[in-house]
Order: sequence, then C-alpha cells, then structure tokens
Amino acid sequence: MDRVKELASKKAAVIFTKSSCCMCHSIKQLFYELGASPAVHEVDRDMAYGREMEWALRAMGCNPAVPAIFIGGKFVGSARDIISLHLDGTLKQMLIDAKAIWF
Repeated sequence: MDRVKELASKKAAVIFTKSSCCMCHSIKQLFYELGASPAVHEVDRDMAYGREMEWALRAMGCNPAVPAIFIGGKFVGSARDIISLHLDGTLKQMLIDAKAIWF
C-alpha cells in the first residue's frame, strides 16, 4: 500500500490501470480530453509490484481494482465515480484545484 500512496502523491492526477481494460482506456481518454496529463501505472505491466499494487487498491476500497484514480494525492474512486463527477461538472474543477490542468 505504501508504493501506491507514494506513486499517487507524485503527480496531480494518477491513474492505475490494466492494459487490457476498456474502462481504463476510457478514463485515460477523458482526462486527456480535459487537458490533464495523468501519470498512468499499468499494474499488469509492473512485474515487480503489480500484483501487490492491485491488492492494495482493493484494500483501499476500489472494486474492481482498476481503474483507480487519484487527484491531488487523494483517492477519488473508480470509473463509475469519475464519470459521475464528470457528468455533474465537478471533475474539471477538481483537476484545476489539484493543478492537473490550467486555465
């Protein structure tokens, strides 16, 4: 869990994904379209820590484990949570407040 927290705090927007996950791809695209450039960590490609990170994400309450999104170092949620935030207009402001996008 320490590795997840360390990686999540290194950039304003961080997404933990799997390379084969279509929802992960969609969430990454949403962030790019909003102008953010998130740090993306593919847990299935990290041979040293991937499985451990996936377990840590589940322990943090992310089910399924990916996509797991952190903004400003804080766990925001999974794809469903991000889509809800985007639809109600608060996601963009969260990204601005965390300095993940500028206007």
